[in-house]
Amino acid sequence: MNVLIVEDDVFSRKFMLKFLSKYGNCKTAEDGEAAVRMYKEAIENKQPYDLICLDIKMPKLDGYETLEQIRHYEEEKQFTRQQEVKVIMTSGMDTSANANKAFELGCVAYTSKPIDIVQFDNLLQELQLI
Repeated sequence: MNVLIVEDDVFSRKFMLKFLSKYGNCKTAEDGEAAVRMYKEAIENKQPYDLICLDIKMPKLDGYETLEQIRHYEEEKQFTRQQEVKVIMTSGMDTSANANKAFELGCVAYTSKPIDIVQFDNLLQELQLI
C-alpha cells in the first residue's frame, strides 16, 4: 500500500508514519500544497497512492481545499470510482459540521485525534486497504 500522510504537526506526522509504515510505503507532506503536488507526481509516475491521511487544519491549503484539488484533478483525468484515492480526514476538531463537509468533498472516512490505533486498523480493513 502507498500512503501519503498530510499533517503539519510534527508529533502527529511521526506517529502516523510509525503506525502506517507496517502496511507499506509511506511518504509525508507538511501542508496541502505539497500534498497536491506529491499526489499528481505519484499519478504521473504510475505509482498512485492507495490512501491519503489528510489533516483538516493546515497552513497554505487546508485539508478541505487539498481534498477539493485532488478530486478535481481526478475528475479532469476521468478517473473511475475505483481509481480515486481513498482519503481519510483527520482532525482534532471533532464536530459533525467538519465531518459532513469532509464527506461532501469526497473523503471516505473521518476520524478525530488522537488517533485510536485499533479503530483505525478496523477502518483500514473496512476500506479493504489491509
